[in-house]
This record gives sequence, structure tokens and C-alpha cells, in this order.
Amino acid sequence: MLSKFSKSIASYVEFEVALAKAARSVGDRLLEFRHLENAHVIGQESTYWHVKVHAFMFLWAVRNLMPKEVFGQFFRTIGAALMTPIGLIPNGNTGGSNVSPFKAMPVKPEHKVMISDAKAKI
Repeated sequence: MLSKFSKSIASYVEFEVALAKAARSVGDRLLEFRHLENAHVIGQESTYWHVKVHAFMFLWAVRNLMPKEVFGQFFRTIGAALMTPIGLIPNGNTGGSNVSPFKAMPVKPEHKVMISDAKAKI
């Protein structure tokens, strides 16, 4: 069962995932990952979306034959499943293996608006 926040943030995360799929359809793998990073930041307070976006990142790494990213996403997916429910997330972290999974990062203003809007609806 999805939390109220997971349901409320869903349209924003799904939009970024759709943009990632569109980028993949035209062969732009870097833009695809950038949209997955956006989806990660937007949805990381939801266990459901946090885990799902890491799974998408894992699949991206497999498709693009990137062993370091495959390895990183495998562990980040597990970490998201275990740590998100207890509130241990590094806000703003983009979720890729190129950054520490523990590093908080600035949240883009447009993402802050989306997250605030979703929280206001619950």
C-alpha cells in the first residue's frame, strides 16, 4: 500500500520517468539518466518511489554496460528499501554512483516546489 506522500508525489516522479523513456527512445542515454536523477530527488522521501527509481537506474546501467553503476545501483536499491522508511535519506542526492550515497546535495528550486506541493496535499 502506498503512503499518502507516495501517491501525492507520483505524478511528478512519473513525469520525469516518462521524460527518461522518451530520451531513451531517441538514444540519448545521458539525458535519460539526468531525468532519472530528477525523479530520484523528487521521490526519494517515498520508499516506493525511491526504490523504484533506483531499480530504473540499475536497468539503465545494465543496458549501457556500466559495471560500476550496476554495482552501485544494486546496493543503493537495497539501501533505499531499508533506510527510507526510517527517514535516513540524503536530501537532494541525485542517486548515481558518481556521488556518495550519504551526501546531501542542494535541491533545485523547481523540485522543492514539487515536493512542497505534494506534501501540502496530504
